[in-house]
Amino acid sequence: MTEKSRAIVIEKDKAVFWLDENGCWHNETGKFRHPKIIQHFHACIKRDRQGYYLSQKNGKITEKVYFPYEDQALFVFNVIFQNDVTLVLNTKKQVKLKPRKLFIQNDCLYMHMGEEIIKFAEQGLMKIARLLEEENDRLFIRVKKRRYQIPAIDDVSASS
Repeated sequence: MTEKSRAIVIEKDKAVFWLDENGCWHNETGKFRHPKIIQHFHACIKRDRQGYYLSQKNGKITEKVYFPYEDQALFVFNVIFQNDVTLVLNTKKQVKLKPRKLFIQNDCLYMHMGEEIIKFAEQGLMKIARLLEEENDRLFIRVKKRRYQIPAIDDVSASS
């Protein structure tokens, strides 16, 4: 007789870990420190209609944990400059920079990626900085000899 596979789903409010506004994992004892665990958590991020979650299989049991995050769940951790500018996300996924999809909010740089929003973590921002220009309190990015203005979006949470 074979055991039937089953899934355990842990809702966001029951998760024992979370992602902070800078893309760092935490639990009740503080910020995660072990690089392999941090990389594993980032690489396991997935999304469905209920939100972002981590998933793992343990034998015939699949555990799915929805986790809270302070700002975004996806971050630019690295930038590769070759023919195109490629953003390397915390999940290890690589996406092409879309200058027209960039925006600034609360002095942070973001990019729309379909329905998702990616935030530039400090290390990603430092890498992309060489393409940024400021003029008359406006920020621009120069890619392939073209200059794109990066719009600033008012903080919608500040008014609530």
